[in-house]
Amino acid sequence: MKLYGIPLSGHTHRVQLFLGLLNLPHDYITVDLRSGEHKKQPFLSMNPFGEIPVLQDGDVTLADSNAILVYLAAKYADSRWLPRDPVAAAKVQRWLSAAAGKIAYGPATARLVTVFNAPRDHETAKNIAARLFDVMEQELQGNRWLAGEHPTIADVAGYSYVAHAPEGGVSLKPYPNIRAWLDNVRALPGFVGMPATKAGLAPEEV
Repeated sequence: MKLYGIPLSGHTHRVQLFLGLLNLPHDYITVDLRSGEHKKQPFLSMNPFGEIPVLQDGDVTLADSNAILVYLAAKYADSRWLPRDPVAAAKVQRWLSAAAGKIAYGPATARLVTVFNAPRDHETAKNIAARLFDVMEQELQGNRWLAGEHPTIADVAGYSYVAHAPEGGVSLKPYPNIRAWLDNVRALPGFVGMPATKAGLAPEEV
């Protein structure tokens, strides 16, 4: 199994995290984004959108981090990670959609600005993150996990950019339930962290 990405990509990390939680051995192949490797062949033959991550599992090649999580859960994990029950599955899908939407346009985009100097609207991204975190904080009241009584790929999809939100200038101080949830994810056997950067808030502001 091969995972193509970069260490500071939260999209790559969520796949790396799940591979760790499932104890699935794999080779990590760093893509040279600076040189535009992801926009050239042979990478484009794996993902025509020219985006990371990409997972190769034998004859199977998959792009899109959330799609990869679904694949890994369906093929290698027990049903707790991707429930078969319609209501439970829908709850997980809701947070996968949030990962591709509000998380991507909120804390992920805010971090793109501070870590990678991306030309994005930083204030708008921070405002989206704050609204998202207000909802997450409320829904995690009395709950250890986002979509049920045990961890699912919803938690895997959400963790990376929420945990590193302070790097984008978004404080987690006002959100004790979110911070407790992040600790729960970190405590899972096989947890793999994403490298931190010095961008964003100072430690006393986090």
